Amino acid sequence: MDIEELSKSQLILLTILVNFVTSVATGILTVSLLDKAPPFVTQTVNRVVEHTIETVTQQVAPATAALAPAPSNQELVTAALGMNASRVIAIYSAKTGTSTPAISIGTYLPKSRAVATAALDVSPKEALMEFPDGTIIPASLAHAGNGIAVYGFADDAALPKMASPILVAAKDLNLGQTALAISAEGFAATGIVARVSGKGIYTTLPDMGVGSAAVDLSGNLIGISAGGTPGLLISAEKITALLTATSTTATSTVAAQ
Repeated sequence: MDIEELSKSQLILLTILVNFVTSVATGILTVSLLDKAPPFVTQTVNRVVEHTIETVTQQVAPATAALAPAPSNQELVTAALGMNASRVIAIYSAKTGTSTPAISIGTYLPKSRAVATAALDVSPKEALMEFPDGTIIPASLAHAGNGIAVYGFADDAALPKMASPILVAAKDLNLGQTALAISAEGFAATGIVARVSGKGIYTTLPDMGVGSAAVDLSGNLIGISAGGTPGLLISAEKITALLTATSTTATSTVAAQ
């Protein structure tokens, strides 16, 4: 058969076959020559091969070392509790000041410049917010409803800067998901999400006190302790609803003016 009559596929196969045969022949010839070559030639070839292998290994090693190990569960828990602790606010009535025990605790929401807590029978309209570093800043009750009270600060108030948590909706929670909280006394507790219903989020956490926040392993807010029923949380999406209502009301008021 004339080579010009071969198809493209046959030409490719023929090329591969020729390359394979050439490689095998080259290998056999090289081995034969090395067997007959003087010792110093063999040693030189071996050194070249070893140096090549070392160079390739050194180039691959940094890429492998750059892959940091995934954080352990304990590290995630510790980090999430640390973020939660940095946002814990002690709430005092402005009338009595800080000389009396705190009414409740709340969670600072930096992005909204607000503090969210569980609504009490009589939530003070004017309150003093004590931050973890001891700073005390006055705040006013901005909105309350669905068991949640949201306090806002004056526009010129100098507030601590920190990362704001994501408010996780109840529908996005999974049964068995880790729930972490810090009580009013500063005790940390871990539990899981046991049930999600219209009444709230049931967890295996103990009673952490009115207004204490529960977070997930990423430090995001999943709910606020209602107090009274151990482990029962008010969903964080109710805080979102109040913040939205507050923002909408403020915008409408400005527009009307």
